Amino acid sequence: MKLTRTAATFAPPVMEASRWLQGVSFTVDRPLINVSQAAPVDPPPLALRQAMAEFALRDNSAHLYGPVLGNDDLRAELASQISVHYASDISKNQVAITSGCNQAFSAVISAISNQGDEVILPTPWYFNHKMWLDMAGVGTVTLATGDSLLPNPDKARELITEKTRAIVLVTPNNPGGVEYPADLVMDFFELARSAGIHLLVDETYRDFDSRSVPPHDLFQQPSWDNTLVHLYSFSKAYRLTGHRVGAVASAPALLSEIEKFLDTIAICPSQIGQFAALWGMQNLPRWVSEERNEILDRRALILQQMPRLSAKGWRLLGLGAYFAYLEHPFDLSSDILAKRLVVEAAVLLLPGTMFMPVDDPDGKRQLRIAFANLDKEGISRLFDRLEALSF
Repeated sequence: MKLTRTAATFAPPVMEASRWLQGVSFTVDRPLINVSQAAPVDPPPLALRQAMAEFALRDNSAHLYGPVLGNDDLRAELASQISVHYASDISKNQVAITSGCNQAFSAVISAISNQGDEVILPTPWYFNHKMWLDMAGVGTVTLATGDSLLPNPDKARELITEKTRAIVLVTPNNPGGVEYPADLVMDFFELARSAGIHLLVDETYRDFDSRSVPPHDLFQQPSWDNTLVHLYSFSKAYRLTGHRVGAVASAPALLSEIEKFLDTIAICPSQIGQFAALWGMQNLPRWVSEERNEILDRRALILQQMPRLSAKGWRLLGLGAYFAYLEHPFDLSSDILAKRLVVEAAVLLLPGTMFMPVDDPDGKRQLRIAFANLDKEGISRLFDRLEALSF
């Protein structure tokens, strides 16, 4: 009997890790440090919540279907802000709004591939990307990145066949945290364009990129939308995870194909979520800037704390956005280690095995820490517990 679509892939990693907490008790003086999921735990700022509540009360459209590709005002605002952020000029017809960035990815893959096609995915991968490729019947061709966590376009070129439909990049990277240099991203764009395939660039965490200049020049390239598919999420910058608002920017013809997928899955994005994203973009630039500065401060603190772990044999492989990606020094596979950390250190994090093929030994040495929801005191406590480990 053939596997069903969902049986073809693994269990959702964050949900799987949360089950490790069952039956485990934590004390007041040693509470759980949960760095397993890269999502804000605090609600949106009060002003945004008040605006959302007023919209829900006064405007009947808040509770009705809207355009499948998203509301025109949000599409136009995002197109404008992309143009400013990347020093380019794009139109609202090159932008669609989706019910989260995961849906954007799923819609794009459905629009550009068929069962039996292939997509190149650097490892460590973002697990939801791998899960959707599995369920779509699209083969995942892994591109190992090594200790730098930066994919090599020359190695990617060797993996392209007549079945290849796309290369996927995530920058700042999840799970690795690394920010891909602009010239590296451009090399991948040129590779994809010459091969006649798409380049998917997921920039869910772009608002927390440490660079003060555009992270790449792809939107400035002639006919960029024939090759580039840009993915974005409003969830992190505006703390709108529960409202599921993401986006995709590419060619209008591709968006027309994506519209078919979106119409059959959710019909349209949440009206309240779209209102919140638009209101946030128009009213909260200073607040988002402060959020970014806070994340960069926490990132700097991790760098300051790392010598404590380095002295014990740990290695920091990547750091940025919400993530620190570490190599541990113990003679244990990371999946076993991660489960033991719950009981022995009151720490919940994800093992590298959740971001790698099962036969890749690197994943057994690696751990992902989603540090964004820890304040400075919490980061220090986390390093205290990791430094004290002995296996």
